[in-house]
Amino acid sequence: MELTKEQQAILDGEKGETMAKVLETLIRYGEIFGAEKLVPVSSKYNHLVTSFGLKALGPVYDLMDQLIRAGAVSGQKFSVDPRPLDPRVPANLLQNLVFKKFMYSKQDFYENQLRQLGLMNEDAFSCACYLEEQGNRPAQGEILSWAESSAVVYANSVLGARCNRNSGIMDLMGSVAGYVPYFGLLTDEGRKATWVIRVNTTQKPEAQLLGSAIGMKVMEDVPYVIGLDRWLGNELDEAACAYLKDFGAATASNGAVGLYHIDGLTPEAKEQGTALITPDAREYIIDDAELQRVKDNYPLVWKDPDAKPKLCFVGCPHLSLQQLKDWTDRLEEGLRAAGRKKVCVPTVFTTAPGVKKAFEASDYGARLAAAGVILSCICPLMYMNNPLCAKMPVITCSNKLRTYTTARYYTEAEILTRITKGAD
Repeated sequence: MELTKEQQAILDGEKGETMAKVLETLIRYGEIFGAEKLVPVSSKYNHLVTSFGLKALGPVYDLMDQLIRAGAVSGQKFSVDPRPLDPRVPANLLQNLVFKKFMYSKQDFYENQLRQLGLMNEDAFSCACYLEEQGNRPAQGEILSWAESSAVVYANSVLGARCNRNSGIMDLMGSVAGYVPYFGLLTDEGRKATWVIRVNTTQKPEAQLLGSAIGMKVMEDVPYVIGLDRWLGNELDEAACAYLKDFGAATASNGAVGLYHIDGLTPEAKEQGTALITPDAREYIIDDAELQRVKDNYPLVWKDPDAKPKLCFVGCPHLSLQQLKDWTDRLEEGLRAAGRKKVCVPTVFTTAPGVKKAFEASDYGARLAAAGVILSCICPLMYMNNPLCAKMPVITCSNKLRTYTTARYYTEAEILTRITKGAD
């Protein structure tokens, strides 16, 4: 790899042995993917995927201590993924014992390490760090060192920033060194679309379901989606951004998509149009029948397929402020129609800390609480990783949560019916 004089000096130990190891790690990582150089990280803030103090992550804590002792802290302040625990989220005595003694016993210790390394603030725990209320929203063209898949695909696609799908800890390495290897989605060629997706549905497709279908088809490739303008328009307003947030999370978790283009809507698609599509791009047509086929083929891993749900999670990735308000309105309407005052399934809506504060400061906060819904900033995935929680029949409208856990997927309309009426 060709290095600048400054980079070579760091590798030679000018800033100490620890910084030299950090840079060497990035060089080796880049060379695996054919990177010929390192480029500066240009965003104001970084985002780390590792936010959970798992007892099993001893080597991570040792690494963090080495960085802290050497003063090799992040060159940027950073946000992190959501916390794994919240006492307000239902858990019995045994589940809590597993959480606190066997899973996340190092949470407080690890969060103290994060503060020393450069944590933005105590509210900087969200997978949707790019939401306005969270303050970590990169600009178009900025180079990032992120790893959280749903945040990477949003930053690349909706914001037009540039970031590869890095692994955990590599995101921190890039921030500490201030450089990342130049390959893949950082390059113009790597951002070209090798799939054309034609959406021919008769109604607005469920974001999580459409994203799932595309992710499973294209895997790590870049899709160019045509036909969504009928439903989303040509401006990235709050509704479109919320839709693409959930859509992108599904493409990234049900497949490995790090970037998508939406014809006439996302920044690069508006600027370059179909010039983004490679000549040999493959085509995938999605109609109502295809979406139904995808949904019908999701595996059901509950021990009792007919079990009544004991918990419902909405918000993976975290809900935006407008989504919380929309859900509250729909929930109240559904409860009135069912002749109920509160949800009939224990329900947790998850959102970012900054969004939660803004939401609870409005009249919506009291209205949602009156409906019996718990508002939390937890990571539902980390909750479901508890083997005792995994045995519970949990329902969700998140395709990411469905993919990584035992939670059962329903569309948003189906979830609303389930939690207000108790049936499909």
